[in-house]
Amino acid sequence: MDWEALRSRIRADFEAKNNTREAVLKLCRSLVQTSSYLIRAVHRGEREEAEKLMEQARDLSREITHITADHPEVYTAGFVHDAQKEYAEARATFALIYGDTLPLPEELEVEYPAYLNGLGEAVGELRRAILDLIREGHLERSDELLSFMDDIYYLLVSFDYPDAITGNLRRTTDMARGVIERTRGDLTTAIRQSKLRQAISDLERRLQ
Repeated sequence: MDWEALRSRIRADFEAKNNTREAVLKLCRSLVQTSSYLIRAVHRGEREEAEKLMEQARDLSREITHITADHPEVYTAGFVHDAQKEYAEARATFALIYGDTLPLPEELEVEYPAYLNGLGEAVGELRRAILDLIREGHLERSDELLSFMDDIYYLLVSFDYPDAITGNLRRTTDMARGVIERTRGDLTTAIRQSKLRQAISDLERRLQ
């Protein structure tokens, strides 16, 4: 038995996996950060900046997939899922708020669990956008975004599979339901107040 040859072969394999893991961890951190900046740019209405960040995030995600091609055990690690989820959330937020076509998981090149969880977390970003729109008096657009939130929820709730398969999707779905219920209440109150103000204004004009 050539123990040294065995040791060298295993060591080389472990070394390659470890180097890949360290590189992927760095890329994942960059992808999460870039996705966060992308969402911030969307909320600020900085579309040109958001598009630049979207391209950067896309390149980072693709690089992660590329360098893990020979190391599936690294690709399936939790940190890759989390980074893909943040990327999917950012892309969904961009598309839904700007009225673009929602990208599919195949277009984003992310796994289904990360995509679905990303959509679920985008519900929170849509709530933030709706609250801003309510303050600005754009109630019709707020209602459109609320309908997107409903669509996402109905998609998520249709997948009744173990968390090990869906990436803890049940928890994300429960979170989304709570966010939607609060947002619907806020929007309903705003619409009622708007109608009341309009009715008072109409009455005052008739009395003049």
